[in-house]
Amino acid sequence: MITFKENEPYSPIKYVYEVDNILYKGKSQFQELLVFESPDFGRVLALDNIIQLTERDEFFYHEMLTHIAMHTHPNAERVIVIGGGDGGTMREVLKHDSVKKAYLVEIDKKVVDVSREFLPFVSSKLDDPRVEIHYEDGAEFIKKIKDIDVVIVDSTDAIGMARALYSEEFFKNIYNCLSEDGLYVTHSESLLFHREMTIEVQNTLKKVFPIVNLYSFAIATYPGNWWSFAIGSKKYDPRTPNKPPVKNTKIYDEEVHAWVFLPKKLFNRIMNKEVKW
Repeated sequence: MITFKENEPYSPIKYVYEVDNILYKGKSQFQELLVFESPDFGRVLALDNIIQLTERDEFFYHEMLTHIAMHTHPNAERVIVIGGGDGGTMREVLKHDSVKKAYLVEIDKKVVDVSREFLPFVSSKLDDPRVEIHYEDGAEFIKKIKDIDVVIVDSTDAIGMARALYSEEFFKNIYNCLSEDGLYVTHSESLLFHREMTIEVQNTLKKVFPIVNLYSFAIATYPGNWWSFAIGSKKYDPRTPNKPPVKNTKIYDEEVHAWVFLPKKLFNRIMNKEVKW
């Protein structure tokens, strides 16, 4: 039996996947890429031996990353996705009819190419005429653009080349590129294994955005499972959707939108480090 053992450097546990078939294995100038088929999870994408998505459960992550901000904004027309070269987040963004222009800013072209060839279930909307793909550093791209309604960062873990996407300077540049009622969202690691990182992202965002919050969802194939998301808003309370739910989602709806946010008392206890695990 062939197996894949995930090498997540900041996780105290290691996941092992059975492998039926390796579809692609290669290396770009940035990272190693692997696509394999698993009997339990379907097609799987790993970057630098860390699982990014599986066919079985990718929609949990992509819907949660995308639809909270996209439903908080009542009429998002211009959207940026930084990272997300597999296309899953862009697929969810384009479910919103209000979107007129969507920029995908991915530093590694190989991720897009491999996803188009082997992962059509996530990459299927990358050729939509509303999508404009830029192969460059997202931190530099946002310095050159204005009047964006929603910025979504779909990055790898907050280590290595992705670390700059969690800095105060980056958040300030995001703020400046947004429209007057714009929003920003990113994942902020596991509340179980990376609680300090989650708190750090919240505190850094609060230096820049007037409205900041945290929500979470269970994602089985990410270490710690209890995955967190950080959202910053110039105007709207992200706990309240401002438009009816889009169609064709598997998990997101208006009840889920309210449910994913931590109770305020628990949120405050975590942020004040009154509760630890």
